[in-house]
Amino acid sequence: MDNTSVTVFTMTAYAVMENNKYLQFSIFMLLYILIISFNLLLIAVICCQRALHQPMYVFICNLAANGLYGSTGFLPSTLILLLSETYEISLPWCLIQIYWVHTYAAVEFHILAVMGYDRYVAICYPLHYHSIMSISKVCKLVALAWLYPFSLFLMYFCLTLRLKFCGRFIHFKLFCVNFELVKNACSNTFYHSIVGLVLIAFIMIPQLLMIIFSYAHIFRVCLKSSKESQVKALKTCIPHLLSVINYSIGGFFEIAQSRFNMSGTSFMFRIIMSLYYTLLTPLINPAIYGMANQAIRMHVLKIYRVSNRLASC
Repeated sequence: MDNTSVTVFTMTAYAVMENNKYLQFSIFMLLYILIISFNLLLIAVICCQRALHQPMYVFICNLAANGLYGSTGFLPSTLILLLSETYEISLPWCLIQIYWVHTYAAVEFHILAVMGYDRYVAICYPLHYHSIMSISKVCKLVALAWLYPFSLFLMYFCLTLRLKFCGRFIHFKLFCVNFELVKNACSNTFYHSIVGLVLIAFIMIPQLLMIIFSYAHIFRVCLKSSKESQVKALKTCIPHLLSVINYSIGGFFEIAQSRFNMSGTSFMFRIIMSLYYTLLTPLINPAIYGMANQAIRMHVLKIYRVSNRLASC
C-alpha cells in the first residue's frame, strides 16, 4: 500500500445521474429505510416468538441479518456520493466496500445452500429432523455460512491490497467491486484474474451442488408421496426457491458485467443491473418470507393488529 500512486477514484456512473440526483437520493433513501425496516421486523418477529425458534427460522433470520449487512455496505456511501460534486471515493473506503459487498454476496449464497439442506432434511427425514438439525449442528452451519466466505475472500483480497493503481476511474458502478478496481492496476493482473475465477468456483460450486442435491432428493421423495404431502412440500420450498432464483438473477448480471463485454447494452441498464443483488435482494427476501411463510405472516399480522389497537387508544 505504501507505493500506491492513486488514492482517490472517480465513480463515473454518478455523473450520468447528475440531472436527477435529488430524486434518486430520495428513492435510495426510501429503499434503504424499507430494507432496514423489513429485515429488522423479520428478525424481531423470529427472535421474540418462541414458536419460531426452529432451524428454518434461524436461517431466515441470518438471511435478513446479511441483507442489513450488505445494504449498509453500499447504500450510505451511495447517498453521500449522490450529493457530492466530485463523485470521488478514497482508496481505503473503496477497499472496505469491496470486502463488504463481496462477502455479503458470498454469505447470501451460503445461507441459501444451508437452507436448501434444511428443507432436504425436513422433507426426506421428517421423523429424524430435530435429531439431525440439532442446536449444535445449526450453530455450526450458521458459523460455516459466515466464516467460510469471509476467510476465503480475505485470502484473495490480500492480492488486491498488494496492487499499485495508476488509473483513477471506476465505470458503470455505483459502488466499488474488485474487478473494476483491478482494471486500474499498473501491473499485469492476469494471475489475479485467474485466482478470482478459482475463488468464484470455490464459493459457488459446493453450494450450488448442495442445493441441486437437496432438491433432487426432495423431488424424488415427492414423486413417491401423496398429493397432500406434495402440496405441503411445495409450500415449504417455494420461498427458498424464489430466494435462490432472485439471487441467481442478480449474481448472473454481476458476473456477466465483470467478465464479459457488455458494450452493446445501455449505460443505465448496466447500472440498474449492478444494483440488483445489492438492493433488490435484501428488499425482496423479507417480502418473500413474510408473505409466503404462514407462521411469520401470522405473527406479523398479530403485531400489526396490536399496534393498531394501541394507536387507537
